[in-house]
Amino acid sequence: MNSLIPKQSLVVSCQALEDEPLHGSVHMVAMARAAKAGGASGIRANSLPDVRAIKAEIDLPVIGLWKKDYDGFEVYITPTVEDAVAVYEAGADIVAIDATSRPRPDGISLQDTIQVLKGKGIPVMADISTFEEGVQAAQWGADYVSTTLSGYTPYSQAELPNLDLVKRLAGVLTVPLVAEGGISTPEESRAALQAGAHFAVVGGAITRPQAITERFISGMKELSRI
Repeated sequence: MNSLIPKQSLVVSCQALEDEPLHGSVHMVAMARAAKAGGASGIRANSLPDVRAIKAEIDLPVIGLWKKDYDGFEVYITPTVEDAVAVYEAGADIVAIDATSRPRPDGISLQDTIQVLKGKGIPVMADISTFEEGVQAAQWGADYVSTTLSGYTPYSQAELPNLDLVKRLAGVLTVPLVAEGGISTPEESRAALQAGAHFAVVGGAITRPQAITERFISGMKELSRI
């Protein structure tokens, strides 16, 4: 399939969890609107309400996901087939799913999950943590492979952003590769594209003012120690 998001572009992840000041669809729509005004080519959004609200207001492709906790399972990003279908029905153009090798709450293998979703006409983004997972997800039919979970699984310890993983996957994949995870500067996003990413996803460095403030405060404290 042709990518819904242009090559060498930026997708902004507009997400806020329940304990964060900007939690709520009204805030995420405003954030998505600001991202579009700044030149973003797409939005990544979490939860059915946020996906619906952003799609209703913002004329950009939306990568949708649903962060859900299931007791006894580490998989967190759109964990089940049912969850993925719900995200798509909420309006997502692409559905991001956990594509790691960990067990899934519905007992359906990742290979079967991808095939079921593809059979329903749902474009799938595979959020992976290792080179092997990326290659396998592409072989099983994922439309996009994203480095989202590199460094976030017990077996994928890595310095973020993991540009080495981006470069390795870019050398073998035939589907669009997405760089996501730990990108905090324009220079890092450019480096990700130069390493072979089709596009880059940036979240907290743009959309989490509390984390941005903490970075400034931390940097200012460094000055006091000189």
